[in-house]
Amino acid sequence: MAELHVLDHPLIHHKLSILRDKNTGVKEFREIVGEISTLMCYEATRNLPTVETTVETPVAPAVVRTLGDQKITIVPILRAGLGMVDPMLKLLPSARVGHIGLFRDPDTHEPIKYYCKMPDDIAESAVIIVDPMLATGGSASAAIDFIKEYGCKSITLVDIIAAPEGVNVIRRDHPDVDIYVAAVDEKLNDHAYIVPGLGDAGDRIFGTK
Repeated sequence: MAELHVLDHPLIHHKLSILRDKNTGVKEFREIVGEISTLMCYEATRNLPTVETTVETPVAPAVVRTLGDQKITIVPILRAGLGMVDPMLKLLPSARVGHIGLFRDPDTHEPIKYYCKMPDDIAESAVIIVDPMLATGGSASAAIDFIKEYGCKSITLVDIIAAPEGVNVIRRDHPDVDIYVAAVDEKLNDHAYIVPGLGDAGDRIFGTK
């Protein structure tokens, strides 16, 4: 069964309170999404494999651990997931970036794919899928399906806020994928928005509403 990791950290709690505030402007909202993403990236990569090697310090040889030739690919779900990519690349500068474009049918709330582009060797990569909101779970589950079609075995899902319904969908559809979130909220409303949530993350990141 997929593990759900709720990151209980004072810095994340504080920054999340700013995101939730309807009076937070676009610039600050975007910056805080980035800061939370960096903190979450630190935790979500905790289990990446390392290899032992030796380096020369100014004093003596030291046995150290590195990521070696581990390939890492960050995959944002367009468009809101884009707000989480650059902050993660600061920690993982050699990571590649794939893209999945999905939109939710306003009537059925089912995800529809309109774009998908991945590195050629993504099957050999540890994949981190990012999206600020895990609401119904439909888009995230579909994104994982698409990535698995490439033969990927190591997939992690990172969302800032989740609804219980979305978490349950991922656990049901993809029991091999761990989920990292900053908070699990109360529920979805009749429009499939997370309650209390923070509104439409894409609109608030890009100032389109």
